[in-house]
Amino acid sequence: MASSPQPDELLEARYGRQAVPTNIIWNEQIEASNLHQWSVVAVSAPQTRARLAELTRGTEFPGYGFLTEAPCVLLWVADMSRNHAISVAQGHEPVATDYVDAFLMASVDAALAAQNGLVAAEAIGLGGVYLGSLRNHAQELAELIGLPRYAYVVFGMAIGTPDPDRPSTVRPRPAQSVVLHRERYQARPAEEWVEDYEAAFKDFRAEYGLRDKTWSHAVATGTSLDYMDGRENLRRTLEERGYLLG
Repeated sequence: MASSPQPDELLEARYGRQAVPTNIIWNEQIEASNLHQWSVVAVSAPQTRARLAELTRGTEFPGYGFLTEAPCVLLWVADMSRNHAISVAQGHEPVATDYVDAFLMASVDAALAAQNGLVAAEAIGLGGVYLGSLRNHAQELAELIGLPRYAYVVFGMAIGTPDPDRPSTVRPRPAQSVVLHRERYQARPAEEWVEDYEAAFKDFRAEYGLRDKTWSHAVATGTSLDYMDGRENLRRTLEERGYLLG
């Protein structure tokens, strides 16, 4: 029976002999791999993290001040810039990058890479918080970290060591029958399931001292224009960065 590949062999296969990283904490989760339409910018400089905290603010949201305390903030980038440049250098016209599908592929790749990254971080005792609010000021963020065209930050992720004095738990979720469909999509009227979920949602918020509100209200306010806090300008930002979204 053949033996499993060793970490050095896997890293060399992935990066090539000349570019093998030497500072990786190895575990089974690190073995996962992804495509090449994403990048990640690791931010640890205090002044930059402070600016990131400012960029998470919204009209009625004070922002995430804890970013000034997190040792590192990872900015996950949907990145078609390399593929675009390689195509141009070879004399081709990279028209595919002008279409929605390219934007979607790069965004999905970044999300998959981030999920794998968080799983790996948790496997070595770290924790992470997703930061979708960094899209509120997508252009300012791109300029802050010097992103090229055909690249934008899908979301951020604060990484650090969990505080044992501030335990967390799994948030309540709708019943599987609401989100799991077999063979065909089966829409369920809200009155069949929302009441049960609201009860779990209310209990969770009460247990952790969160302000009293219903999930339905959160959904309603979360789909309003006021909630977007600048994200309504995201399409314009993407077009300016090269994604024509045809």
